[in-house]
Amino acid sequence: MKLRSQEEARVLMGPMDGHARLLRDLLQVTLVPRGADLILLGPAESVAQAKSLVHRALHEIRSGKTIAPDRFRGWILELVSGRRKKGRVAPRTPGQERYLRGLRREGMVFAIGPAGTGKTYLAVGVACEKLAEGEYRKLILTRPAVEAGERLGFLPGDYQAKVNPYLRPLYDALGEILDPPMARRYVENDVIEVCPLAYMRGRTLNDAFIILDEGQNTTPSQMLMFLTRMGENSKLVVTGDVTQTDLPGGKVSGLVDAERRLAGIEGILFVHLGKEDIVRHPLVQKIVKAYEEGEREESP
Repeated sequence: MKLRSQEEARVLMGPMDGHARLLRDLLQVTLVPRGADLILLGPAESVAQAKSLVHRALHEIRSGKTIAPDRFRGWILELVSGRRKKGRVAPRTPGQERYLRGLRREGMVFAIGPAGTGKTYLAVGVACEKLAEGEYRKLILTRPAVEAGERLGFLPGDYQAKVNPYLRPLYDALGEILDPPMARRYVENDVIEVCPLAYMRGRTLNDAFIILDEGQNTTPSQMLMFLTRMGENSKLVVTGDVTQTDLPGGKVSGLVDAERRLAGIEGILFVHLGKEDIVRHPLVQKIVKAYEEGEREESP
């Protein structure tokens, strides 16, 4: 690709070659400046996309505009969003439609319902959309590492190895939306962060779409800690099933406590999904119904 000057090449590479590193890390394309020439190396599809981005950047440069690294990064995310496995996520039930509407409009959303209702999947889908559109700079997925009848301490490996099984469902949700190579690059470059809830303490999260999964397994103090991480231009989503709490000793669920305290506050939406919103295998609806009926029969 021909450039008008070495100065154009310098500006395209970005401060400290930051633009070039972003292209390499997120699009797998290497920029090689040689005098007034710019060579692009990488997979054919990625090089074609990178060329369109370079032409866009050159138009801005030749118009006398400055390209900030965040803006350049947004252009790359916009390009790679076209490689998502699916387009925009769509609702399959009226309950999911209410939930999606809230995810796209409200600053804080709580989704409460049984397994299979798409609570986490839809939140991740909207987050990836917003990330690609440049509305947020980062997606953070977190979960409390609470043991569902098992002992974390007896699992082999270091702490990270022990918590990875708890985070696996979040990676699975990402895998439903993004191609694995893209998801891996996002994680490696800190565009997407997947971590235990304990890692949230002491942080202020700006320009981020933040999802707390399995919110029923937080204590009220943990839930308060999480909700107060919200920074400028951030969205918080909490998902959970209040019938599946794994907290020890009958402790109060932070999700139940949050609804009691926060319901009715403007800007905070609580969406309740039911068995009619289950979109997994048809047997899942029947299983949920059978357990609900069994609990009613056992109640005094």
